[in-house]
Parts: sequence; structure tokens; C-alpha cells
Amino acid sequence: MSPLPANTTRCPCLSGNPYDECCGPLHAGAAAPTAERLMRSRFSAFALGLPQYLLDSWHPSTRPASLELDPEQRWTRLDIVGTRDGGPFDTRGQVTFRAWWRSDTDRGTLEETSDFVRERGRWSYVNGVVS
Repeated sequence: MSPLPANTTRCPCLSGNPYDECCGPLHAGAAAPTAERLMRSRFSAFALGLPQYLLDSWHPSTRPASLELDPEQRWTRLDIVGTRDGGPFDTRGQVTFRAWWRSDTDRGTLEETSDFVRERGRWSYVNGVVS
């Protein structure tokens, strides 16, 4: 796990907001207001090495028993390609994103359309289809 960014440091999800105004509160337990915000916080969790947050924000119906992150893989950029539903009054949403990663020996991108559900006021990641 990487040290968490200073509160005024730019958030790893590249929203342009400081970590303490963006993904920091979600990593500390606040509910994401939209599916996109949950997606951004999950990217930041990958970037910061927070597997427990990833498990906690994963829907119980599809959540793996454990999650091991590759310490050599660094997630460096997130672009939101599009969203469908997923607003504060929706119960389902989709977010299509492109994420860049690199390691000492390789680099690449991941493009995925992720499905989310909101139950009891909390968004959860359900699954995704990699393009």
C-alpha cells in the first residue's frame, strides 16, 4: 500500500480536485453520490494500493473472497469515456472508462464498461466488460 496523499494533493483520479475533496472521504467511508464518483474512487484505490476499499465497494453478489494487487503495476491516468444513468436518484448506472498503467517492464491501457447498483443509499461495483 502506498501512503495516502496529503489532503491538498491532487486526487489520483485526476478530477482536478484535492484528494480530501474527492476520493479521500469515500476511502474513509462516505457514500459516493454517483456511480462515476464510485468509479473514480475505485481507480484511486488501485493507484494507492487499497484492496480493502475495492472489496468493500464491490457488490456482495460478485465480490471475490480476496484481492491481491500487483505492487509493480502503477495506475497513472483515468479518463471517463461515458456514463449512462448512475445519478444520485438512480438505482443502476454504467461508466465506461479508460485507465493507463505501467510497470518497470510494460505499459498499457484498460478500457471497461462497468455496471453499478445503488442499494440502501450506497453505490457498489457489480461487474465490467473489458473492451
